[in-house]
Amino acid sequence: MSSAHTLAAKKQEILKSWFQVTVDSYPPDTARFLKSQKDPFANPVGQTTHQSLEMLLDCLITGKGREEMTAALDPILRIRAVQSFSPSKATAFIFSLKMIIHQHVTGLGGDKNPNINALDQKIDEMAMAAFDIYVACREKIYELKATESRNQFFSSLKRAGLIDETEADGPGF
Repeated sequence: MSSAHTLAAKKQEILKSWFQVTVDSYPPDTARFLKSQKDPFANPVGQTTHQSLEMLLDCLITGKGREEMTAALDPILRIRAVQSFSPSKATAFIFSLKMIIHQHVTGLGGDKNPNINALDQKIDEMAMAAFDIYVACREKIYELKATESRNQFFSSLKRAGLIDETEADGPGF
């Protein structure tokens, strides 16, 4: 049986375990809420996380490329980028998938099997894409914060009468 068929057969078990591990990276009270609240309107983070993880598993099963993985990773990493996660913690949930697959899919023959090595390599590619997305999101956040600070600074100078209307947009902006 190929790795794709084996993964497809165990998809729901793997997804459940992966969701548990991912949600457990949050503080205990948050993790408990994310696991227990099933209403997508009351728990958009949990719903988005679950959907993204499922799409990522589908990418592994069907052998989709980086573009599809990036589309699946983007929502969950946008959420994690605005939270207090370090880059390593924000992307660690991807590496936990290796352990989960090794636990649930014993039919692949362990580390010596080329199928499991190919899956591990695909998960590594997923992690690299996740890190790129996370860093891009954090850069955008810092850019927005810098622009807001600059606007507040020039607005303050304008209100204080220290600059005139034409200079209020800032130098070179």
